[in-house]
Order: sequence, then structure tokens, then C-alpha cells
Amino acid sequence: MNRRDLLKSGLIAGTGAMLTGSLASTAVANTDRRNIPQVGGCTIITKKRTLGTGKAALTVPALYVGCMGMQSGRGLTPDEKSMEKLIQQAYDRGCNFFDTAEGYSGGKNEELLGRAIASIRKNVLISTKFTVDLTKNSPVNDNRPERIKAACEASLRRLKTDVIDLYHQHRIDRSVPIEDVAGAVSDLIKEGKVRYFGLSEVSAETIRRAHQVHPVTTVQSEYHLMFRKPETEVFATLQELGIGFTAYSPTNRGFLGGSLTEYADMKTNDIRGDWPRFTPEALRANARILQVVSDFGKTRGMTSAQVSMAWMMHKYPFIVPLFGTTKLSHLEEDLRTADFTLSQNEITELEDKVSKFPVMGERYDATQQERVEC
Repeated sequence: MNRRDLLKSGLIAGTGAMLTGSLASTAVANTDRRNIPQVGGCTIITKKRTLGTGKAALTVPALYVGCMGMQSGRGLTPDEKSMEKLIQQAYDRGCNFFDTAEGYSGGKNEELLGRAIASIRKNVLISTKFTVDLTKNSPVNDNRPERIKAACEASLRRLKTDVIDLYHQHRIDRSVPIEDVAGAVSDLIKEGKVRYFGLSEVSAETIRRAHQVHPVTTVQSEYHLMFRKPETEVFATLQELGIGFTAYSPTNRGFLGGSLTEYADMKTNDIRGDWPRFTPEALRANARILQVVSDFGKTRGMTSAQVSMAWMMHKYPFIVPLFGTTKLSHLEEDLRTADFTLSQNEITELEDKVSKFPVMGERYDATQQERVEC
């Protein structure tokens, strides 16, 4: 069942068993109900997960919302007022964790989030990222310590806040030792301008080196049924060091949600159109994978997007999916993923079925791939 089927069938309420195991241990029973936003007397998502360990531990909703696509890179852009309202609607439905970056829309995405949460800031967790000097017309990463500190000050102004809850290195700067990057963020934490440190799209070695300087709370990287490289590259290191993982693009940039076909307009404000996995030929070939996921969900009352995110949540207790949307119906659908459970046998069944169809197309072009380590 994909998103279009969802709207036709009226299954947005969702069914399914409550989560068990590690996720249930941080369910609503252990949550301060006074701080849970209410909609009609109840919330959509109440379950929590903890990223990181010890002093680096940060407890967050079991899924959270990415704001990038609300303004750029995902086709026609809704007006900003409607996106501010969507962020507030996510909060009303129990999600108080939002992700952005200085590089999204030249800083305007941070401004959007800042406006949307101004009245509820004390109850919201902000995740943002540094990497590109916005004062220069260049895509080159600049993670020199002095630049990181300047970037932090600028992000604080745009977000209209005095502290960033989770501050990530967005992309690796190969000219700056990761120890210097970690040291700069550690200084910001000591100054009270940042609470927790994160990395993105980095190797196991980089994670270890950074963690030695300052505890890493989470690593944010792409991960989904069609891109599982982190399982072989970084997950063992995360488990060993007690670091969380936030999986961005958990539905392969919308594809596993059923919203993309070979006929989609991928040239109008859509960065996906430049990448090999989103050519018409690749979308047509990979539709077989979407069909497998959709069929799997139909027998369980789940949409394909819910299957995609529930799969990773029940496979690894340290993962929090980071999804993006511009529609309230999709927001509610995605948040309801936490209402479902998949057994180990079901996880194996799904993976076996998906593996029968090779993925066509690399996830990035050469330029973008050069900016990541995994």
C-alpha cells in the first residue's frame, strides 16, 4: 500500500500492535505527560528513543521531521506560512524534534523553523548542521574551527534561539582534521551554545577519532531498504561506542512511499533529477522493489512508507528515522509508524524479497559522492 492507496482506502488511522522491546521501554508510560502536545485529547506519537549514551545521551521522539524539503530540492515549494503551520502541526501531534541546516536554502530553512517554533521553543529540540560558508558563493566545505563558531552564531540568530540542541558536521572537510572539528563543537558546548554533537555521512574511523575528543551523540546518514551500506561500514562502531543513528531519507527520498514514478517532473526545483537513481529508467526498474514493499504492507495494514521505517526501527534499537514531508496527511501517516511492530522473521522475509531485485542507479552523482565518506 502506497500513499495514494492510503488516501483512497482511509487507512490513515492505522492499526497494529504496540511496539515491544527497547522501544516500548521508552513509551508513554515513561514520558512526562505534561509536556506532550495534545490533539483532540491524544497524540499520534508518544514513543521515545535515546540517541547516544552517558553525558551525550539525548532522548527524542521515535521519529522526527526534516525541514529541508519544505523549501528546496523536492519540486514545487509550498508557501512558507503553510510550512510553518505544518511544523506546528507536527508538534501538536507529539513530535518536538526538527532537523535543518545552514546550507538549506541559504539559511532560510533555519529561519523558517525559527519562526514556526518561536512560541514553543522551550519544548522543542532543534537539530541543525554546519558545512558551507554562506558568505561565499561556493559549494566547498569549510569546517575550520573559526568558521564553525561563526556558523553557530549565525544559525542561532536565524533560529531565534540561544542554544542548538544537536549540532552536526554536515559534510566532511578533508582539509581539516576531524579532531579540530570535534574540538570546536566541544568549545561551543562548554560555552552553552550547543548541547550535543553529531556527525553526518562519515566513516567508522572518523567517528572513532571524533568520539575520542568529544562524545558523539548521533551520526546522521542515508539509510533505507535500497541503501544499506551503513550496516557494513559504521553500525558496529556505533553499537560499540554507544552512539545513535538518525536515518535520513528512510523512504529513499520518497520513492518507497510510492510518490515517484518514471513520469515525475524531476527538473523543477528537484535535486533528485541529477542523480542516477532517479532517472526515468532507474525509477521504472526499481518499481519492482516498491511493489514488494507495498505488497508486504498490504497484508499488515501498513503503507509502504510505514513498512520502510518500521523495518529499520525494529532491526536496530539505536535508529531514529528522519523523514520529510510537505503534507499533513503524510506527516500523520509517517508518525503512525511507531504503532506497528515487525518480528525478526518478518524483517528477514522483507529483506529476502527486496534482495531479489538489484537496485538500479547510484544514489549520488560523482560530485555529491565526493562529499561523503560512506
